[in-house]
Amino acid sequence: MTGSLVREGPAVGEGRRGGPLIVTEDVELLDDLLRLCAAAGAEPQVHHGPPGPRGGWEQAPMVLVGDDAAVRCRGVSRRRGVMLVGRDQDDPEVWRRAVEIGAEYVLRLPDSENWLVDQIANAAEGVGRPALTVGVIGGRGGAGASTLACALAVSAARSGRRTMLIDGDPLGGGIDVLLGGERTEGMRWPDFAHSKGRLGGGALEDSLPALHGLRVLSWGRDDEVVIPPQAMQAVLAAARRLGGVVVVDLPRRVDDGVAEALAQLDAGLLVVPGELRAVAAAKRVASTVGMVLKDLRVVARGPYAAGLDERWVARAVGLPLVGELPLEHGLLAAQDNGVPPGGSARDPLARFCEAFWEQAVAARDAGVAAAPYSGGTP
Repeated sequence: MTGSLVREGPAVGEGRRGGPLIVTEDVELLDDLLRLCAAAGAEPQVHHGPPGPRGGWEQAPMVLVGDDAAVRCRGVSRRRGVMLVGRDQDDPEVWRRAVEIGAEYVLRLPDSENWLVDQIANAAEGVGRPALTVGVIGGRGGAGASTLACALAVSAARSGRRTMLIDGDPLGGGIDVLLGGERTEGMRWPDFAHSKGRLGGGALEDSLPALHGLRVLSWGRDDEVVIPPQAMQAVLAAARRLGGVVVVDLPRRVDDGVAEALAQLDAGLLVVPGELRAVAAAKRVASTVGMVLKDLRVVARGPYAAGLDERWVARAVGLPLVGELPLEHGLLAAQDNGVPPGGSARDPLARFCEAFWEQAVAARDAGVAAAPYSGGTP
C-alpha cells in the first residue's frame, strides 16, 4: 500500500453484501482487479465511467477507481470506501487525482494486492462483531468433550444464533457422526488442508454440510490426520468473521495447528470426569493448553469417586469451575433416532448449554473480556 489519505477503512456493516464497483477502461488493470475479487470471493460490478444514480456508486460496499478513470469520476458524490488503483509507482499527480474523487486510499499494484484482497473480502461479507468462539477439550480420553461441543453448537443454533461447529480432532472419528451427517454432502477438512491466507467466510459457510440448523466442518474418512497451522488459521478466521457462535472440538495434544486454534478462542472448556486419574491427566492437559489459552475453565462430569464433587475437581485442576455436566441417559438411543446431543430442549444437557450461552453472551455484551461467562453451576 502506497499510503492513505485518512485512517479509517471502508465502512462495512453486518451481513453479506455485494462485491465492489470497479471503474476502469484499462484492460490489464481490470484483469488484475477481477483476479483479486475472485480471490476474495466477491462478484464485482464493472463500469468504464461513474455509473448513474441507480448504477451502484452509492450502493456498492466499496469503489475501485482505476487511474485511467479518475478524470471521468470528477464531481461524483463523496462517499466512504473509494480507492484509487494503478501501477505507476512514481506518478506525482496521483494524490491530486485522489483528492478530486474523494478517494480514501491510493493503491499501487502489485505491492498492495494482499491488503486489497482483505479489504474486498471485508466489504463484500460485511465485518461486524466476530463470533464468540469456544473450544472444548477432554481432560482425558472419553471425557465427553465431543458430546459437549456438539450439544453447545446444537443449542446455539436452536436459539437462533448463527453457528459453526469445527472438528479440530482428526483422531476423533468425525463430529459429523454425532450429528448423523456423515453422509451429508459438503466439504471436509482435507478440502481445506492447503488453505493459506484469506478464506471467504461466506464461501466457507456455503461449502459445509448443514445439519440441525448449523454448519459443520468435520473430517473425511481418509487417512489425512494433520491440520497445517495456516489452514487452521484461515478457516477459523473466516468462521469468526461471520459472527454468531463458533464451537471447536479440540484434541488433548497440542501441535502447531491446535495452538493456532487455541490462539483464536475466547474461552476453553476442559471436561474432567470426577476420578483421580482423570484429574491428574487433566492437570497435564491444562498446563499445556494454558501456555496458549489464558481463559480455560473446568466442566466437571460425574459420577464422582468417593469424597469428590465438581468443586473439588476444579480446585484440584487449578481452574475456575463452569459447572457440572449433567448425566444424560439414553444419548446413544437418541442418536439412533436422529436426535444429536443437545437436540431436545427439555433434556438436562441442552438446558446446561443454553444457560452457558446466556451467561457467555451476556458477559461479552457487558464487556467482560476476561470472563465470557460466570462461574458456578448454570
